[in-house]
Amino acid sequence: MTGVVGALVEAWDELRLHKLRVLLSLVGIAVSVAAMTAVLAVGEMTAQAQVEMMDRDSGRQTTITVNAWGATGTEEVVPTMRAMVDRYDVTHASVVLWTTGRFRAGATTIDAPLQLVDQPYGVMHRVPVSEGAWFSPGDDERRAPALVVNESFLAAMGGVDLAGRPVVTVPGDHPATMVVIGVMPDRWEGEGATAFALYDAYTRVTGAPELDPMMGAVPQLELWVPPELAEDADRRVRADLTGALGEGAMVDVYRNDQFGQQAFNDTFRLVVVGIGALVLLLGALSLVNIALVTVRQRIREIGIRRSFGASSGRVFFSIMLESVVATAVAGVVGVGLAITIVQALPLETWLGFTIEDVPPFPLSAALTGLLAAAGVGALAGLLPAVVAVRVRPIDAIRY
Repeated sequence: MTGVVGALVEAWDELRLHKLRVLLSLVGIAVSVAAMTAVLAVGEMTAQAQVEMMDRDSGRQTTITVNAWGATGTEEVVPTMRAMVDRYDVTHASVVLWTTGRFRAGATTIDAPLQLVDQPYGVMHRVPVSEGAWFSPGDDERRAPALVVNESFLAAMGGVDLAGRPVVTVPGDHPATMVVIGVMPDRWEGEGATAFALYDAYTRVTGAPELDPMMGAVPQLELWVPPELAEDADRRVRADLTGALGEGAMVDVYRNDQFGQQAFNDTFRLVVVGIGALVLLLGALSLVNIALVTVRQRIREIGIRRSFGASSGRVFFSIMLESVVATAVAGVVGVGLAITIVQALPLETWLGFTIEDVPPFPLSAALTGLLAAAGVGALAGLLPAVVAVRVRPIDAIRY
């Protein structure tokens, strides 16, 4: 242990004595570490953006989606689904039904896709609300059902202000008034009007929507469960609903983790790490050249140390540790530079996607940068250290 500490102290003293050489070594490696760490950090944040984008489409991992219809129709499907959710005490579950809504705002008629859901759907799908709010617990008991619309829907209403509690009417056999409580950003430029309503509140005042299993207009059930319980939940849900709906019922269950979301994220991170490692290795080439030139210039010094009894191992580790210490210092500088750069980058603007759970600067990226810097220093110092050990004292003194 004492020998290692002594070698580190000696390496640090050598670096202080050769400031110019150290500076030349540090510049290349610090920039390389900064580039690698920044690439890893941006990669982690981009992966988070990809996860959130997939969450909005298919629900968070692991979301189980159930399509079901009974042997005699679909009327009993939703009550059966709700009974199962209550029985298993699932915290995040939502009935989902796509239908078409016709709304009147003054003299304007708006025909828009309408998605009937339960309140937990907003959390399960990370539904963004730019103005107002998503549904709250208890909103399904409102006399005038609540409605969450996108920006295109609000524009079709004439760009009204939510502070005035704008309303729309639903014509038909059971006309009803609905209150707009929230606005979502359009998911893409030119998206048409679309809206969300609570399933129970909407069907209570307008009647149950017409269902057509042949056209895919059937209620779904989405359950957000922990990944470790997904396999068991899949089997239980299938068996439970099939038994409850009776002989001849059709139950289709699938999980969003079966679409390779995790595999995509792992592959993406692997590619990012590979790019970062390549950047760092390119920066290490200059360090090897400088270290070799430096050893050639220090052959006389090495010979004198060997003649005074320095062992081959002591010379080897002192030369290699100089490179390791230098790159470790460069790694600290590079990581600090990467943190500054990444925090200043307008990543959400570049990605075109708002990250809901913005991660802090990834600790794994910083540690990877520091470890990679020290590792490259060891590799870069290996060849010069071997050259130094092979120097014979008598030849070095005559040099």
